[in-house]
Amino acid sequence: MKHTIVGVDIAKNVMQIHWVDADSGEIVNKPIKRAAFLEYFSNRAPCLIGMESCGGSQHWARRLIEMGHQVKLMPAKFVKAFVTGNKNDAADARAIWMATQMPSKEVAVKTEAQQAVLALHRMRQQLVKFRTMQINSLRGLLTEYGEVMGTGRAALDRAIAGVLERLSGRLPAILIDTLREQWNGLEALDQQIAQIERRLHAWMKQDEASKAIAAIPGVGLLSATAAAATIGHAKSFRSGREFAAWLGLVPGQTGSGGKVQLLGISKRGDRYLRTLLIHGARSVIFHAKDAGAWLDQLKKRRPINVVVVALANKMARTIWAILAHQRPYQKGYESVRPAPAR
Repeated sequence: MKHTIVGVDIAKNVMQIHWVDADSGEIVNKPIKRAAFLEYFSNRAPCLIGMESCGGSQHWARRLIEMGHQVKLMPAKFVKAFVTGNKNDAADARAIWMATQMPSKEVAVKTEAQQAVLALHRMRQQLVKFRTMQINSLRGLLTEYGEVMGTGRAALDRAIAGVLERLSGRLPAILIDTLREQWNGLEALDQQIAQIERRLHAWMKQDEASKAIAAIPGVGLLSATAAAATIGHAKSFRSGREFAAWLGLVPGQTGSGGKVQLLGISKRGDRYLRTLLIHGARSVIFHAKDAGAWLDQLKKRRPINVVVVALANKMARTIWAILAHQRPYQKGYESVRPAPAR
C-alpha cells in the first residue's frame, strides 16, 4: 500500500505539516499545536512521515511508530538543500516533504534505553570538557604571576601546591583561597565522571551487543556502549562499508569532467563515535604487542595517520558485522564472498 508522505517541521510548541492530497491534489501546509499533534495523526491512515533529526525527533518518531506510521529521520544538512525562497516554518515543512521522497540514509530511531546510554555519554563528555577548561583556566591565571606549569592534569597536581605556597606571601588571601577551591573542585568532577563510567559498565554487562563488540581490539567501554546505542538496528545498513561511510571514515570526493580527486575523510555522521574509534585505533597501533600482519604491512606503505583511520574504518566494519550477523569476535577471521549463482 502506498502511504501518504507528510513532512513535519517539529518545534517546542508549534509543529508545521506539509502534504499533498493524492485524490484532489490539494496542498496542505498548516501549523498544529503540540498538544494536538499526536491526535492529528491518530485519526489518519498509516503515513510516511519525514522529520529532521533534531531535539525531540526521537521521541515523536517513537510515538508515531506506535500508531502504525512509518517515520524517516533525516540529517538537517540533507534537508537544507531543498529549502527554496525565504526560510520559515512553512518552507521548512515543504523542504522536509520533498527530502522525504529522495533516497537518503536515514537516522536510526532509537529506543529509550539506547537514548539513555547516549545521554550518559553526552553528560560525561560535557564534564570532561568542564574539567579541561578548569585546568587550562588555572594554568592561565597563574601564568599572569610568573608561575608556568606543564600541560596536563598530572603536571598541575604536582606543581600547584608549591605554586600557591610561594604566591601566598605576594597575593591576597581571597585569590589564593579561590584558586585552591578551584583546584579541589577538579576532584568532584573526577568523581562524577567515574560514576557515569561505572553506570555505563553496569549497563554493558547486561547488554549482549555491547559485550560482543567490546572484544574487538581498540574497542573499550566507551566505544562499545556508544556504538551499540548509536547504530540502532545494524540491518538498517546494507554493509559494514556503508556503516563506516556513515561515520565519515572514508575519503571525501571532489571532481569534474570525469576526474575524481580523493580528499581527507569526509567527517560526516556521528563525530563522537568516530573520535572514539580513531583513538582506539591509535591505541592499538602504538600499544598492541601483536597488531597483525595486515597492520604491519600497511604501516610500511602509508603515513601513520592514514593507518590510524584505516584501522578505525576496519573496526567500524567489524562492529557492524558482529551486530548484523550476531556472531562473536574472532581474531583472524576472513570473510568469504559467496560465489555468484550461475
